[in-house]
Amino acid sequence: MLKTIKIEDINQVTSSRQVSDDQALFTVKEIISQVKEKKDQAVIEYTSLFDQVYQEDYRISQDQIDLAYQHIDDDLINDLKIAYQNIRKFHERQMPRAYQYTMDKDSLVGQLIRPIERVGIYVPGGTAAYPSTVLMNAVPAQVAQVKDIVMISPPNKEGKISDIILAAAKIAGVTEIYQVGGAQGIAALAYGTETIKPVSKIVGPGNIYVALAKKEVFGQVGIDMIAGPSEVLIYADDSSNPKFVAADLLAQAEHDEMARAILVSDSINFVQAVNEELSLQLKSLSRQAIARKSLETNGYAIIVDNQEEAIQAVNIIAPEHLELMVENAEAIIARIKNAGAIFVGPYSPEPLGDYIAGPNHTLPTSGSARFSSPLSTDDFVKKMSYIRFSKQGLSAVQESIQRLANKEGLSAHAQAIKVRF
Repeated sequence: MLKTIKIEDINQVTSSRQVSDDQALFTVKEIISQVKEKKDQAVIEYTSLFDQVYQEDYRISQDQIDLAYQHIDDDLINDLKIAYQNIRKFHERQMPRAYQYTMDKDSLVGQLIRPIERVGIYVPGGTAAYPSTVLMNAVPAQVAQVKDIVMISPPNKEGKISDIILAAAKIAGVTEIYQVGGAQGIAALAYGTETIKPVSKIVGPGNIYVALAKKEVFGQVGIDMIAGPSEVLIYADDSSNPKFVAADLLAQAEHDEMARAILVSDSINFVQAVNEELSLQLKSLSRQAIARKSLETNGYAIIVDNQEEAIQAVNIIAPEHLELMVENAEAIIARIKNAGAIFVGPYSPEPLGDYIAGPNHTLPTSGSARFSSPLSTDDFVKKMSYIRFSKQGLSAVQESIQRLANKEGLSAHAQAIKVRF
């Protein structure tokens, strides 16, 4: 089931992660161009073309949101509220702080924190509904005190946004909701239409068209990241339960055929036991065909000789999700350099993080955990520095500034200091 390789062949795992599609990029650029030019008309036409829904008024009213909320089972509403509270508590502790300090009585410098005023959240829709995505993207924006949290999501086959999505948006404090998705939705958020005012930043996952559109509009707006296929790496040994490991690999594989499920172990017998469990558990999955294709295409078992090699493999791959299912797992955390999120021990499976634990599930993919972080309140604020010197404070450093400015050939910089004295 899983392709078994040695650590020497780890490039097989890392080299095939970047997806490029020139035809999709051509399509995305054309869609963005049309939305910039025709605005609402283009949004409506593309929604009709791609989602088979024609709707001139695609803003969701408060009445529609309230009605959707009433349709959701009380237990599910309670589940969403528990998740909301846990996510909020975690992200409240992330908020960056303002500060100032004096170098002496004549000089003061500091940092200011300001929320981004208007952000856009993309929530995948159509055939699926992901209320967890709503919470994970909207709650840190709410904690950061973003004034306008604008959500877009494509319509489902009934021509509407799922009730559970709207209910999650109500709980999370989303202020505007529009029934539009794809590259046309990203373009509408970035450039604005008659219906949607432009935002300053766009966050949230989507398909390749959404990812490429976010990449194209970056600069006009900020973005969180370019999300690739979801992935999990599980480091497990003979002390682990192969049923648990197989179940967690399948939980990732069922996302889509491009999802990546990777096992690292020092025991070939354990890998065989996991493969047997994968075959058994696959039979009962509702998304069996997708999970099977994912495992066959992107599933790997990397055999290592010892823990040192296992940790080396983890840090090279830099997985989106890392599960440590070995003895003394907590002792390994300090040695992990690259991972989006770490799940420690047999009772901390990745779906715990997806839904309810609190840390954000919007994580760096495709090895980008080497240089980037999960979505956080930092993504929804701006930091500004400020400087206040007195005449005496500036006088004390004037000669240094002038020498440096002249050395760089910037005589007007030097003059701007000199003229004050």
